[in-house]
Amino acid sequence: MKLRKAVITAAGKNQRTLPLQSLVDRDGATKTALAIIIEEALSAGVEEIGVVICPGDEAAYAAAAGNHAGRLKFIEQAQPLGYGHAVWCAREFTGNAPFLLLVGDHLYTSAQPHGCAKQLVEVASAGDCAVSAVQATHESKLPYYGAVGGRLVPGQPGLHEVSDVLEKPTPTEAEQKLVVPGLRAGHYLCFFGMHVLTPTVMELLGQLVAAHDGRGGVHLSAALARLARRERYLAFEAHGRRYDLGAKYGLLTAQLALALGGHDRDEVLSGLVELLAQRNR
Repeated sequence: MKLRKAVITAAGKNQRTLPLQSLVDRDGATKTALAIIIEEALSAGVEEIGVVICPGDEAAYAAAAGNHAGRLKFIEQAQPLGYGHAVWCAREFTGNAPFLLLVGDHLYTSAQPHGCAKQLVEVASAGDCAVSAVQATHESKLPYYGAVGGRLVPGQPGLHEVSDVLEKPTPTEAEQKLVVPGLRAGHYLCFFGMHVLTPTVMELLGQLVAAHDGRGGVHLSAALARLARRERYLAFEAHGRRYDLGAKYGLLTAQLALALGGHDRDEVLSGLVELLAQRNR
């Protein structure tokens, strides 16, 4: 599997401004979240990036991309019909080829020398199939994520053959359908915010869009559940952490994670200790 293209979704009604926020990256440089996400994709080896946006947002996103703007193709989601529909809007850009999918409101830190997206791409290339990055997540966070169930791939820790996918399941649904051997009680494999997907996913999303009755949205999870029944589909526990910028204190948490994983770690830690000392006086 050779990946040349990536898609970043950034058209969500409540998330569209998050990729435009500025943070300080691990090297101490001030960048927008969008620029950091673009660099995550480029480090995984992709050459072209499509960004799905709301109509009228192109100028703001081109500015936020900085020096990377020339690499981008902007794709408008004319109607807010859900995350799956946003991905489907990029079908002409991706063509009949696999692609890396990232969300515009998540940032990542890696526990390995290379980034989480590169880890995922390497797993997908080795398996020659679709792979979703996942993270063991407490059941209290299930309302925020899609989740998968499956079985471990023999001899490959952290890699799972997906059997089912549910969008924002209840704890009862997760306990009935998504239990994964080896996880702590009350924890489930929830999506990490990045996937490597095959062209089959666009076909399945097209079916869901055609059948959409105007109520609710078109969910990527529904297409992935069908994918698991049609072809090999894996879930990979990435060696890193995701940070949802849209969560409460999400931007603050992401900034702290980037700072503590970067060159200015000691300076940041000293500042935090000083702040805590002042608060406890």
